[in-house]
Amino acid sequence: MEKIKTYTLDEAVKALEHYCVYQDRCHQEVERKLSQMRLIPEIIEHTITHLIAENFLNETRFSQSYARGKFRIKKWGKIRIAKELKSRNITEYNIKIALKEIDEEAYLTTLEELVVKKSAATQETSPFKKKKKIVDSLLRQGYAYKDINDVFLKRLA
Repeated sequence: MEKIKTYTLDEAVKALEHYCVYQDRCHQEVERKLSQMRLIPEIIEHTITHLIAENFLNETRFSQSYARGKFRIKKWGKIRIAKELKSRNITEYNIKIALKEIDEEAYLTTLEELVVKKSAATQETSPFKKKKKIVDSLLRQGYAYKDINDVFLKRLA
């Protein structure tokens, strides 16, 4: 029979403080972690309240670092970042603040670089099919069709 680890209130608080210090977390991730620890609702509520009061858990800070990271590292567009934040129950207010973290000039430069990179990587010979493949790929990455189209028009000029 598998022995289940139990936590005291202090142990749970310390474990979650460490969990939040290691990387910014959203409320949903912290609640999931606390549920996995099999804590009673009163301890979960107390721990979350403590983490917020001591600034270990900050939804605005999480959404800002999430947006910066996903854009810079994974080259995601604003639409995908907003959708992912929404799936983590982040408020619209915090999503707007997070998207302001992305510099507009860097955003368009990255989009241009992705178009060039994907264009070079696509084996398609038909220009229409090639453009469709590139556009579809960038739409999946979360870029707006208008922005993608603007980049294509700029490259043709």
